[in-house]
Amino acid sequence: MPEIIITEFMDEVAVARLQARHGTVYDPGLVDRPDELLGLMASARALVVRNRTQVRGVLLDAAPRLRCVGRLGVGLDNIDVAACRANGIAVYPATGANDLSVAEYVITASLMLLRGAWLSSAAVASGTWPRQALIGREMAGRTMGLVGFGAIAREVAWRANALGMSIVAYDPLLDVGHPAWQLARNVSLDGVLDLADVVSLHVPLTDQTRNMIGAAQLAAMKPGAILVNASRGGVVDEAALADALRAGRLGGAALDVFEAEPLTAEAGAKFAAIPNLLLTPHIAGVTEESNVRVSELIADTVLAHLEKL
Repeated sequence: MPEIIITEFMDEVAVARLQARHGTVYDPGLVDRPDELLGLMASARALVVRNRTQVRGVLLDAAPRLRCVGRLGVGLDNIDVAACRANGIAVYPATGANDLSVAEYVITASLMLLRGAWLSSAAVASGTWPRQALIGREMAGRTMGLVGFGAIAREVAWRANALGMSIVAYDPLLDVGHPAWQLARNVSLDGVLDLADVVSLHVPLTDQTRNMIGAAQLAAMKPGAILVNASRGGVVDEAALADALRAGRLGGAALDVFEAEPLTAEAGAKFAAIPNLLLTPHIAGVTEESNVRVSELIADTVLAHLEKL
């Protein structure tokens, strides 16, 4: 009977390492077949997931031998951490392994939206030649605002600073004496919204952060400012953001995460025909390189945990 169940995609070299030492089921489609997954959990000692598999309730009840959960990423809002702890189940996120890829996504999206010209291939190829309409803005001399100032936000700060930006950040959980504040000016959330030309979100989804960027906060942003959310869906009020973009109050937005994932056509209808909006399917932290790093880290951690029991 399998001891390790992997329900979403993982680097195959890391999977092979697990398979060489323990009975392992690797099926990235299991996340979409919950009844089948429940049937496999009776013998499972380790479960490896990304962000879509819901590790809570019925699944935990079906896994009496489960001793650890490896998360191929860093967010834990799909895992009932308290219930795992109560049942003696360790939860291991891949802390740090995809910081670089998320930071590069934020910088890339910010540059694209400030410049505004990168989605013009069809117009240029058709002979429209929209040169005047596509004169955009430079990143240098502008202000990057970071909501949350953990490890990923600090990677963004380093890169934004190298491109000539000033940095402001809001993080009430980070001690005012922490050396990270040498990278950024410590301001309130209102201060970030008031000062930043680009606002990038770096917070988990909690009761306190749900819809923390709503209509009032969007209205408080600088005219023409850019919003980037590669943290968690639900932190931004999606309907309010769509309204703000259509009204021309913002210069653009990039969303890599959504309140409900995967985004359906019905849920995505609110975003239709907004030209200065970039939508990606929760891939900011997933590059070829980061997938290897994340997978290797979780394979190491799961093997170490199982083999010390």
